[in-house]
Amino acid sequence: MAQSATVETTEEKQDSKKNVQTAEFPEAAEVDVKGSGGSIDILLDMNVPITVTIGQTSIPVRRLLQLAPGSVIKLNKSLDEPVELYLSGSKFATGSVVVVDGCFAVKIKQIIGLEDSPEKNN
Repeated sequence: MAQSATVETTEEKQDSKKNVQTAEFPEAAEVDVKGSGGSIDILLDMNVPITVTIGQTSIPVRRLLQLAPGSVIKLNKSLDEPVELYLSGSKFATGSVVVVDGCFAVKIKQIIGLEDSPEKNN
């Protein structure tokens, strides 16, 4: 059974010369979908971008335009404060910056939301 909807804008109400059309929407048939047990495996192998924030600051545009190689920007965190890890803009962990094989790395200190989980209490 098809359902219809009438679409009319304010402009069309004011201008009687425009035609209003009825749109026909076919009804979707229900389908019994059976997922495979390994369907989550495709998600487990996906790479997701993680952002690490070591600090923030605000500077005037005048100062921004004066930046050059060798310029130093002071951030709002001290060395002993944890860095923040974000996944799609949401903070999910804190950690500390370490060096591994000559590259920066982050050692996770806390996963946000897990401090009260039953798994951690066991």
